[in-house]
Amino acid sequence: MRFPVRKFFSYYKPYKTLYLSVLACAFIASSATLVFPLLVQHITKVVLQGDLSEALGKVYGVGGLMLVLVAIQTLGNGIVDYKGHEVGARMESDLRSELFAHMQTFSFDFYDKRRTGQLMSRITNDLLLLSELYHHGPEDYVKYVVRFIGAFVILFSIDAHLTIAVFCFFPFLAVFSLIFNKKLNRALTRNKERIGDVNAQVEDSLSGIRVVQSFANEQVEIEKFNRENRRFLESRKATYKAEAYYYNGVDTVIQLITITVIVFGSASIVGHSLDLADLITFLLYVGFMIEPIQRLTHMSTQLQEGVTGFQRFMEIMNLKPSIVDKPDALTIPKVRGEIAFKDVSFRYEDHLDRVLTHLSLHIRPGEYVALVGPSGAGKTTLCSLIPRFYEVTDGEVLVDGINVRDLDLRSLRNQIGIVQQDVYLFAGTVIENIRYGNPEATDEQVIEAAKHANAHDFIMNLPNGYRSDIGQRGVKLSGGQKQRLSIARVFLKNPPVLIFDEATSALDNESESIVKDSLEALAKGRTTIVIAHRLSTIRHAERIIVLTEDGVAEQGAHEALLARDGMYARLYAKQFEWQTS
Repeated sequence: MRFPVRKFFSYYKPYKTLYLSVLACAFIASSATLVFPLLVQHITKVVLQGDLSEALGKVYGVGGLMLVLVAIQTLGNGIVDYKGHEVGARMESDLRSELFAHMQTFSFDFYDKRRTGQLMSRITNDLLLLSELYHHGPEDYVKYVVRFIGAFVILFSIDAHLTIAVFCFFPFLAVFSLIFNKKLNRALTRNKERIGDVNAQVEDSLSGIRVVQSFANEQVEIEKFNRENRRFLESRKATYKAEAYYYNGVDTVIQLITITVIVFGSASIVGHSLDLADLITFLLYVGFMIEPIQRLTHMSTQLQEGVTGFQRFMEIMNLKPSIVDKPDALTIPKVRGEIAFKDVSFRYEDHLDRVLTHLSLHIRPGEYVALVGPSGAGKTTLCSLIPRFYEVTDGEVLVDGINVRDLDLRSLRNQIGIVQQDVYLFAGTVIENIRYGNPEATDEQVIEAAKHANAHDFIMNLPNGYRSDIGQRGVKLSGGQKQRLSIARVFLKNPPVLIFDEATSALDNESESIVKDSLEALAKGRTTIVIAHRLSTIRHAERIIVLTEDGVAEQGAHEALLARDGMYARLYAKQFEWQTS
């Protein structure tokens, strides 16, 4: 992938004035540093070689000038360090916000293929390293290029031949740097991939710690983590090997430069073309040239890490969401709740078999419909097509006669409330989780929604009531309590269309009864689709639709389907036998 230079530098734009002042300070501080050896040369070559009776006053005068330069250098470097880091932190914050916002636009298919830990690594580790490059990169290059060019000009004015001899080493240094920079870049790219794998393994294991411990599989998780950790270690070793060759090679060239100056400079003194004061000054300025070389070579790792981080950032930013609004998408404030599937087919990937094939179905506004059938028949998939979590492969999904592809996504999804078996609650308080259904709701509205969901009483028995912390994913609550909070959240949203996806199948009988009452209260006057595993819970549905891999096998009311003695009757009889055995 070509490096997007223009895009990279565009993030400086909001802070252009501030960062240019930082670069100006870096330039002034570096220029002040260049004057010191000239003042030393003036003292040794002019002041101390002249009238010694006046030398002490002149030395004090030069010393005073040195103090002024130190003050300028200290102030300049302080501004560079403080404000430069501030700019870097602001840009990192901007990049992280932009990346996170972009990730929010991706549909389920994006997250189906990627591990959370890998994405977290891009948001955290990559952008932290990138901010260091944004901050240190330009200012360090300004600082050290000024010193390098300034030192070269002064060296050339002292002894042109000796300066040229020094510069003969630089082509070798440039070629050497290019070769090892490529190796470093490859190694650092592998590092980022491997640390992403480590993060993904940690996230996976810690999120499932209750499952891990219930199966006493701590050692299994440790071995899985150690495997990823070893892979990361191997990639780090490759990086350190490349760095060792690179930095030691550069240091060797620098030592050869120093030796060249000492040998040929001493020969020039013997030949009377250079005096001792000039050689001392020359050596000081060679040090000024060597320091930028050393710093810039050591910055190569920072450069490579930052460039790699930006490339990984752009990999995500260049991805387009698979489901987007049309330019002329319709916004509907309220739907009646009529839903139709017309000749719908769907597959998750082009190379996979179809989950749904030429399925047609019509649901009336306000109708209570149950979907039943064997696992893999596409019940959840069918419901996921209504809010466009996935895009149909063929056919149309209509809401109130309008193709969902023609509707504004936000507007469409605001019309639909979903209650799932696997309830996701956010870390925080009870009231924050219920209010997620309507961020603008008042406390009174939140409490009213909780009462409708039969959740108010148990909430009030918590240590801090509605302000009680429920832990990560609501671990401090029972399954029934979590489910009632999710129902309260949907009550607060107040959508005209509801989808219950196995909402009570994981609950005990007592919790199921309470949650079922809450669901029935929520479903009144709304178009409701229930995906049911326990057939006893949907006997009162207006219509039961039996789905198989071949589509709709049969549909009708509970009693009518039992009388037909078809698939539903067999499923019901088998489940009844299992429950009573």
